[in-house]
Amino acid sequence: MSDRVSAGLMQIGDVAARTGLSLRTVRYYEEAGLVEPCERSAGGFRLYSEAECARLEFVKRLKPLGFTLKEMRELMDVLDVVQDATPDDPARRRLAPFADAAEEHCRRLRSQLSDAQRLTNQLRAESSREEVVAHVRVD
Repeated sequence: MSDRVSAGLMQIGDVAARTGLSLRTVRYYEEAGLVEPCERSAGGFRLYSEAECARLEFVKRLKPLGFTLKEMRELMDVLDVVQDATPDDPARRRLAPFADAAEEHCRRLRSQLSDAQRLTNQLRAESSREEVVAHVRVD
């Protein structure tokens, strides 16, 4: 194991396993400009720090909310700016539209989940009814 990897830097396979993303997805997010390895090993392997892992975890949470790659990049750029900003920095207001969009995505997901639950309940009821009907016919 190289000194860099033992110093807390991880190769792409370790990052993929840790984040639950595939190697292909990690590379895709790199190509899309959402994350980049902090270094490369002497052999050319991508090396990632804890910060890049956290960034990928964040992207993973954005994905189900329906954000586009462009929106994800914009949001992450804003977050990079406001990370070091004071609490009253006007740059923080740039986060409000993203929060609004996330809430709207959550509302839609809750609605979809509710619809899916109703369908599941209907299917369970139909399944139970058929079992009762089949049982009655056998008797």
